[in-house]
Amino acid sequence: MSLGDENDGGQTRTRLPESGNGDVYGGARRPARGSRSLITVVGVVVLLIAAIAFANRSGTGDGESGTNGKGPAAAPTAATGVRPVTGKNGAIPAGYAHDEQGAQSAAANYAVALVSADILKADRRREIVRQLFVPDKVGELEARFDKAYSKDFLDKVGLDAEGNAAPGMTYVSRTAPVGTKVTELSDDVATVEVWCTGVFGTAGVGSTNPVTNDWFTMTLKLRWSGGDWKVESFSQKEGPAPVNADRTASDADEIAKAVAEFGGLTYAR
Repeated sequence: MSLGDENDGGQTRTRLPESGNGDVYGGARRPARGSRSLITVVGVVVLLIAAIAFANRSGTGDGESGTNGKGPAAAPTAATGVRPVTGKNGAIPAGYAHDEQGAQSAAANYAVALVSADILKADRRREIVRQLFVPDKVGELEARFDKAYSKDFLDKVGLDAEGNAAPGMTYVSRTAPVGTKVTELSDDVATVEVWCTGVFGTAGVGSTNPVTNDWFTMTLKLRWSGGDWKVESFSQKEGPAPVNADRTASDADEIAKAVAEFGGLTYAR
């Protein structure tokens, strides 16, 4: 499966950000979600998803998950009260329970890692791939991710060859799971959909890729391997997205400060 399989008949839309004049922050009101200007702003998000799609391309069909609509019914997104993990592998939570709750917790945390700013840094990306994926997929995916996140790609999102933003800029890519749903489950295999929102872009005066939000659903096929849930494959599709609120946008300094001061969370079902 690939992240683009479920978009527009199998094609991922890639829109590059246009050049802007001056500071795009400055307390301006956010335009409506459907406006052409907002489509331009979120181009970097679509570009990032397209790169992940390329890296995860496996040609396994139409990208649909589940068991022909006969999977478990959706459950309310409420905490189970079970501790989600027993430890961590690097900065990523690890040690999930070998059950449905553990699979959902793993999928939520893995979705966060796969769309993080760290995935754009070569050394950190290799750590993430080795920590998240089943061993027989690691070598293949390392090569595909490296090819997807090429210097040309990094240039397009305003980063240098090491995945760092220019001086005075802060690159932001942070995802927050809203809910999880199991569509397939057996003793050692689970397919979990994770509904996510997130903030993506570059904070800084004069940025042509200002930080904006997005909504998407990531589907992860997990396999029990080495005493933990690991990713075998994943895909992504847009939405469900709510109506975009017409709120005053924060300036670049406020966004950058929030990213530095607010730490990430361990997610649990």
